[in-house]
Amino acid sequence: MRSTPHKALGAGALTVAAVAALVLPGTPAAARPDTAPAACTPAQVVGNGGFESGTSPWTASSSTVITSRTGQTAHGGSSYAWLDGVGSTHTDSLSQSVSVPADCSTATLTFWLHIDTTETTTSTAYDKLTAKLGSTTLATYSNLDKNTGYVQKSIDVSSFAGQTVTLSFTGTEDSSLRTSFVLDDVALNTSGGTTPPPADSTRTPAAPSYTVNLSSDTSGTVWTGHESATFTNASPTALSEVYLRLWDNYHGTCDAPPIRVTGVTGGTAGALSVACTALKIDLPAPLAQGQSATIGFDLGITVPSGADRFGHDGAFSFIGNALPVLAVRDGSGWHLDPYTDNGESFYSLAADFAVTLDHPSTLLVPATGTSTDTPGSSGRTITTATAAKVRDFAWAAGPFSKISGTSAAGVAVNIYSVSGISSSSAQSMLSTAKSAVDAHAGRFGAYPYGELDAVIDNNYWFGGMEYPGFVLDLVSTTALTHEIGHQWWYGIVGDDEYNSPWLDEAFADYSTDLALGKTGSSCWSGVSWASSAEKITNSMAYWDAHSSRYSTVVYGYGKCALHDLRRVLGDTAMAKLMKDYATAHWYGVSTTAEFKAAAQAATSTDLTSFWTQHRIDG
Repeated sequence: MRSTPHKALGAGALTVAAVAALVLPGTPAAARPDTAPAACTPAQVVGNGGFESGTSPWTASSSTVITSRTGQTAHGGSSYAWLDGVGSTHTDSLSQSVSVPADCSTATLTFWLHIDTTETTTSTAYDKLTAKLGSTTLATYSNLDKNTGYVQKSIDVSSFAGQTVTLSFTGTEDSSLRTSFVLDDVALNTSGGTTPPPADSTRTPAAPSYTVNLSSDTSGTVWTGHESATFTNASPTALSEVYLRLWDNYHGTCDAPPIRVTGVTGGTAGALSVACTALKIDLPAPLAQGQSATIGFDLGITVPSGADRFGHDGAFSFIGNALPVLAVRDGSGWHLDPYTDNGESFYSLAADFAVTLDHPSTLLVPATGTSTDTPGSSGRTITTATAAKVRDFAWAAGPFSKISGTSAAGVAVNIYSVSGISSSSAQSMLSTAKSAVDAHAGRFGAYPYGELDAVIDNNYWFGGMEYPGFVLDLVSTTALTHEIGHQWWYGIVGDDEYNSPWLDEAFADYSTDLALGKTGSSCWSGVSWASSAEKITNSMAYWDAHSSRYSTVVYGYGKCALHDLRRVLGDTAMAKLMKDYATAHWYGVSTTAEFKAAAQAATSTDLTSFWTQHRIDG
């Protein structure tokens, strides 16, 4: 994903307090009891988080805090919490007691926040909203964070496991000029058992294969049909359940989810968790190592309005992360991280997809993989897309303008443009895509996915977004080269994007510099750390709490560190390191520790001080 600010945050930097995202340490193996602790039942522990059931169990400073009165609007439903907005010295508060289960290793507080203000300053936080758990301040927002709509905030509160504490929001205004802090859909989702993780680090369920048949409405914004997933347990630890990630439920509410899974076969569906983006499916019997199973389900997808990676811009729909995919269990247990639109949360193993999309013939449907079109029923077309060894599947639908070409190395490239993109811009993007795919392939290994589709729309707030064989982008040479770089760094060489975002973003930005002839000769001289806690290798839990620094550090400082590593190793050795590393992790998963080990093996220079100076831990 390109380093551009979230559309709703505007140009102002967030004034978010540091969050103590401390995960409770695990019990040493020697001290573990013979009987496993109680398993975690994923749950949402905030009562009446949408404020639709009166005031209980909230305690508010006044009867007007929880309201449906005019002047503000709800994120979902009709009620919301409105703190301050008086325009004189004033304090409003809202609180309730919550119990964070001791048996759950992951706890995430989320809420939707809208801030409007008549303050005109761009530098002084006159009016503030503070979010706390017990006596711990989780985050502070102010008039400087004003926005035009709701923004979801996500804070890791796993360190509160086993505690009953008061969740509180307190808004304060100074003597003049009003600021309204409007809250809705508050949730605290818990997941992840405290039972010891599998003794091995094997990633499972392995070798997933997805078969999908969907049919759209006339506009391409509603899709219904069926999906099945076949998988194998690669781990010596039996597999009793799997989790489906319904990522795009982030873009709606739990009451009206955009991704609907029903009629599950091959297992028993449990409750949705992690803000309704995770669905547990218990298998009929534990799956031993080497055994395979298949689950199936009916699937409904409703694309919301908005030029988003899941959204529609007028007649043009962009459908990324909409197909449910299997979560990964590894040595850390199940990865059930929350969604983030500040970056990515996605962590999945290479899989095969066979997807059939039935749609009106007036719509072109670019998609991951190699596509063929055949006539359907009257006025409709069947697009069949097949893709091998990809981590996800995305598509678009709309009356696009399409131009095609072939790179010098023989890769078929298609550019799909929305209305308003000039033919000269489309041709420029076609030229960029052809040169970028060959440049990256020459450095890291041949592009394996057949054709490459790029969907161009200058209304994307996020700049660009990568999927296997399929990218969304603005008219931008740099951004498109970056997104195509992700075909290698995230796509072919996978990573845990939530916990190690630098492994794809910094590597894609470094690859972009190389493709565009940029050496990064002095970029590290501009590095200025915001705090001792700030590191290139921090997770998205940290960056969601410090979002104004995310692109600066992960993209900017990250690629500068790789340029510096190239200067330590030498151009030839660095080029060999990157290509050999990609080959060694082709269709696999990269970790920071593995990359550091590979870099150390490429030089006789001790890199310990290099990693320390560049704040690359792991």
